[in-house]
Formats: sequence, structure tokens, C-alpha cells
Amino acid sequence: MTQTAERRNYSLAGPENERAQAKGLADAQWYTSPVPRARLKQLMQRKDGPAIRDTIIWFAALIAAGVWAYQAWGTWWAVPAFALYGILYATPADSRWHECGHGTAFKTAWMNEAVYQIASFMVLRSATPWRWSHARHHSDTYIVGRDPEILTERPPIWRIIVMQIFHLYGGPLEIKRFALHCFGRVDKEENEYIPASERRKAYLEARIYLLILLSVAAGSVYAGSMLPLMLIGLPSFYGSMIVLLFGMTQHLGLCEDVLDHRLNTRTVYMNPILRFLYWNMNYHIEHHMFPLVPYHALPRLHEEMKADCPPACRSFTSALVEVVTALIRQRKDPSYTVLRPLPSTARPYKYGPEGGMPKEQAGKGTERETETGTAQAAATGGMTHGM
Repeated sequence: MTQTAERRNYSLAGPENERAQAKGLADAQWYTSPVPRARLKQLMQRKDGPAIRDTIIWFAALIAAGVWAYQAWGTWWAVPAFALYGILYATPADSRWHECGHGTAFKTAWMNEAVYQIASFMVLRSATPWRWSHARHHSDTYIVGRDPEILTERPPIWRIIVMQIFHLYGGPLEIKRFALHCFGRVDKEENEYIPASERRKAYLEARIYLLILLSVAAGSVYAGSMLPLMLIGLPSFYGSMIVLLFGMTQHLGLCEDVLDHRLNTRTVYMNPILRFLYWNMNYHIEHHMFPLVPYHALPRLHEEMKADCPPACRSFTSALVEVVTALIRQRKDPSYTVLRPLPSTARPYKYGPEGGMPKEQAGKGTERETETGTAQAAATGGMTHGM
């Protein structure tokens, strides 16, 4: 059965923002799994050691790949060399930007800030605006009209997804925002979440970012070679494929407009290499439910929570298959949603502010399928908050 629906307005400045607030979905209280407070306090302890170790490994690997790419320039070996360099440039920068933005990667505040600023430049995200964007993403995760980090709409806009393989949608948009910030302005979306007191800092960051990029571009022109830009700037584009794929597994295909991260967020088992690149953000339900737990403690938090959560995707590949299948189905049926059954030990799902399913989603349970078969939306009951 195919559902026909008018495309919703995902803009933060559109009517969905007011609707979300009227429904009680904005800045609402979210469900949390019952982790003992003493255990949670242990898991929230910050350390410098793991992040210092991982940062040294990352930069050592990046420098080694850069040396190989430099030496291979002008030969066919430059193709795999720069492919590796781009992955090591953009992918860890994305996850380090994320964790250091939360201030949890290191115990020492200036270390978090230093890596956050460097990583922000590397993924072309102005540090201060994205700090506030991501705060809104956590307070209103996949609430339409409120979350500025929804990767694609329903039905999906495939052109944007394909362009993002090489960051050709988000990258130019960010550079445009840099230019706007240089003149002391923000766009309509940013106006919704960047406090006025933080904007001067955003303007300064944008001017520094653009100055660096223009200096590298000038160096390329002076040298008569693209090599400087291939090492700084362009890797944000040609190295972004895994960044996109990681991002797609986080929330796509799952529920919108709910107050339970078990419904709109996906945890995925990954191998040690991918987990290093991603800094354990594959434990994404855990991170969203308890964002103050550092990345190195997320596997242990997962063990504490898994009896109250749907089963994790078995692998990165299986998660991508689930996501792409859902996006294909949403093209014809925007209401299609992946809903994973909870284990018998879990509390019921919490959909809306009162615990039940929002009216606009009621009656669609038969249209939702899970990896294992039938949807179970009708089986959810009233919900009380956890901690």
C-alpha cells in the first residue's frame, strides 16, 4: 500500500518549527534507559590518555599518507595515495570535531578546544555555529522544523545524497556561510540557533578559515600545481565518502518527531578500524541518550543499556542496506519507517510527550516493517521517563 503525502518543510524557519513547539516536541524531556547512577558516574569520567593516544596515531597516519601522496604526485600511485590521505583527513576529523565539540574527548578543556578548531577547519564547519547546531540536534533529534542536522527529507532528495559523496552540497554551502560571516551576517537557518553573543566569534573563525584556504590556493597558483590544495582544502571534498556513509547510518530510515532515541537512532557494530575512524560513534543510541559519556566508554555503556534497546545492526554493511532500502521505499511511501522490536527486558517505546504515538503516526503501524518482519508500533504503551 502506497501512502501519498505532501512534502514537509524541513526548514528551521518554516511552519514545522511552530508545529513542533505546539506539540510539545521542542526542548522536550527524552526517554533514558535505566542505567544505575553510580555506574553512569563512572562511565562519565573524562581522561586525557585515550584521546592523546588516538590523536597521535591519527596525525602520524595522516602525515605518513601525506608523504606517500607527495612522493607519488604525478604517477598512478597518487590515486590510492590520495584516496587514503583523503579518508584519513576527513573521516577522523569529522568524529574528532564531534567528540571535542561535546567537550568529552579529553579531560583538559584546551585540548578539546584545540582539536575541535583544527577538525572543524578540516571538515569545513565553522566551529562556533556548528557547536550550537549540534546542541540543537541533541535537544531536538530528528524533530522536523527543529533539527538542523537532518541528513535528508522524506521522500529523500537523492541528488543531495549523491552530491555529498564528494561533499559537493554541504561544502559549497559552508563556504558560502564563511563568506557571509566575514561580512558579519548569518543565514536564516543559523539565526534560529546561534545566540547573538556568539556571533562575533563565528565571524572571526570564518575569516581565519577563508584566509587559510585563500593562502593555500595562492600557493597552488604560485607553484603552478594543485598539490598544495590536494593536501589542504580539497581533501574535505574528495575524502568525504565514509563521512557520508557513517552519517547515513545514524538516523536515516528511522522515526521522526519522537522522544525516544531508541526509535530515531541506530547503533551499529563495526570492526576496530572503522571504530577508530569513527571514535565509537557507531554506539549512537548510547551517545544520544547519554552525550556526556566519553567516546572511549561507549562500548561499556552499550553493555549496560542493551537489555533496554533494540538489537544493534550486525555490521556497517547491514546498516547501510537497511538505510538504502528504507530510502528507496520512502520515495513512494514517505511514511515508511524502520522500527526494530525491543527485547522482552526493555521498557516500551516512548513516542510523544504523553508517551503514546502521535496522532499523525497512528494507524500506520501496519505499514512499518523491521529487519525481522512486522512492525510493533501498536504494542507500545504509556511511558515514564528513566533517570
